[in-house]
Amino acid sequence: MSNINDVSVVIDIQRPTPIIGMGKPLIIGSSANGQDYKVYSDLEAVKEDHATNTEVYKAAFALFNQGDHSPESIAVMLYKTGDVITDFLPTIFNKDWYYAVSTSSTLANITAIADAVDADDSRLFFASTSSLEDLGKIHAKNYKRTVAMYHEDTSNYPEAAWIGRAGSAPAGSLTWKFKTLNGIKPLELSKTELEQIHAMNANTYVTKAGDNVTSEGKTVSGEYIDIIQSQDYLVQSINLAVQKLFNRSDKVSYDNNGIAQIESEVKIVLNRADLNGMIAHDDDNLPLYSTDFKSRSQVDPADREKREYNGGTFTFELAGAIHKTKIKGLIKL
Repeated sequence: MSNINDVSVVIDIQRPTPIIGMGKPLIIGSSANGQDYKVYSDLEAVKEDHATNTEVYKAAFALFNQGDHSPESIAVMLYKTGDVITDFLPTIFNKDWYYAVSTSSTLANITAIADAVDADDSRLFFASTSSLEDLGKIHAKNYKRTVAMYHEDTSNYPEAAWIGRAGSAPAGSLTWKFKTLNGIKPLELSKTELEQIHAMNANTYVTKAGDNVTSEGKTVSGEYIDIIQSQDYLVQSINLAVQKLFNRSDKVSYDNNGIAQIESEVKIVLNRADLNGMIAHDDDNLPLYSTDFKSRSQVDPADREKREYNGGTFTFELAGAIHKTKIKGLIKL
């Protein structure tokens, strides 16, 4: 056959995009020998290190049991039984994870992890408890980065199932309310009981209109989980984008051209955030964000001498989500 041809056909294989979201879930626990940070891609891999009756496996099962929403991988890190958890916790923050769950739901354990996560101010901790008294004490701490879930049966790790269901979605693309969790039984609560739980900025799992769903999507401070995620996404993404600009450039000049390069990287991140559904749109369906970067002549000469540019700002309006609605009707005779 002749090799002379005007037609060339190239076939590539499109592989599924890994489900990553904001980052890996980390299971924190204890064992006789402890365990350094280790990543697992499925339950079979977890089973090689942790028997099916262990708390680590149960938490991993809840994470991986959420169908197509389940994370691509999870991590486990254990401290030695008898060691002090507050001595162990500083070691977890140089590892790759965003969501933490614990194999212990004691109040002391929850508050120790919550204190550390709030101090770090870059990750989220999900805890569950069957004690309304403990829930009140957790609420009194006003944690910004801890999510409390009330359930009468915490043995199936409802908080881990919740991360498995919603944690892999792009930041800003969903609300954590109204999510169905595989393997978790809904509670039968009165309106008064549900309001009591919500008054403590806690979340639970109930049936609404025949569907089993998470009742809210807030952290202990009362902030919505997706808003915390949006903040973290922008901080991480802009930090990475601008650092990459510096790394790959021979020089980012301290003039309007160099400043425009930095602003361009910020705009790219904001546009990506808009595509994720994070940013609200105006009446003309245009995204509500803007950037304002001072020109070289507007910058303090002292900053130019130090090679520091501190004149960039951006603003945007969060799209948020509708959690409740009231609709009025009129019947005409």
